[in-house]
Amino acid sequence: MSSRFHVAGIGNAIVDVIATCEDDFISKHALNKGAMTLIEAERAEELYALMPPGIEMSGGSCANTIAGIASLGGQSAYIGKVCEDQLGAVFAHDVRALGVHFDTAPIKGQPPTARCLILVTPDAERTMNTYLGACVELTPDDVDEEIIAAAQVTYMEGYLWDRPEAKEAYLKAAATAHDAGRRVSLTLSDTFCVERHRESFRDLVRGHVDILFANEDEIMALYEVDSFEAAVEAVRGDCEMVALTRSEKGAVILAGTQHYEIPARTFGRVVDTTGAGDLFAAGFLAGLTQGRHLAECGKMGVIAAGEIISHVGARPERPLARLMEEEL
Repeated sequence: MSSRFHVAGIGNAIVDVIATCEDDFISKHALNKGAMTLIEAERAEELYALMPPGIEMSGGSCANTIAGIASLGGQSAYIGKVCEDQLGAVFAHDVRALGVHFDTAPIKGQPPTARCLILVTPDAERTMNTYLGACVELTPDDVDEEIIAAAQVTYMEGYLWDRPEAKEAYLKAAATAHDAGRRVSLTLSDTFCVERHRESFRDLVRGHVDILFANEDEIMALYEVDSFEAAVEAVRGDCEMVALTRSEKGAVILAGTQHYEIPARTFGRVVDTTGAGDLFAAGFLAGLTQGRHLAECGKMGVIAAGEIISHVGARPERPLARLMEEEL
């Protein structure tokens, strides 16, 4: 079946604010190092004022993946909610400038466009504090069924799986994709999300997801086990494909009886781990929608992740399609 898009993403449309800091900044301001913490508007303003100088760019987990797909030469679409404000305009411009189809109607008035305040410590760990603002206002009406049906894979982020309207939007997208003979993928996003939604995530994975992305901690939390090996056995068979990332240990790809272990790739010093999982998903899905072998899809994932952790920020600094030509 022909398709207009390789991947259609649904997620939290967020503008990232990224700054480097020392560990004492994290402890002084009682931040949860290495995790994503939801904050309210007042705390967002306070922390923004305290942060060292940094960079601002359009972000959000799923949007980072979609940007990676575009850098790999893929055709992609994005569904996410912003406000009709300055940051919303910046987000829309940045995404469209990548060649991504984005036409979700913005909110007029309040709440404002979401922002994620990211602090990167010398060990390259990222601590995220997120004000969700407009992005959680996504509803089933925002899911364009024509876009979903025209994409080989629909990719959804666990961060958005919270409000009932967002869950309905996801389920509508999954049903639309499957009715059109397409695949549905999900990233668990963060152990924070898994702890909040463990049972509904399990139901979602078993009943609606074809391709699951998770890191080592997330998949262990999902199945409440104490070892990665036990998590692998637990997830096997719950969906068609599973792609699990393990930081410096690389990645594991599962599909039925198939099991591939992919070594990690780095390009110089590890500077910032922000977006590593997002770009792994981009590489994997780009390979999958190009019809590549699963092991090669995994290699594309670790190469894309390796590029993103070599610099600050969760968007590629060089064309990933060219990097793949050099490294595969």
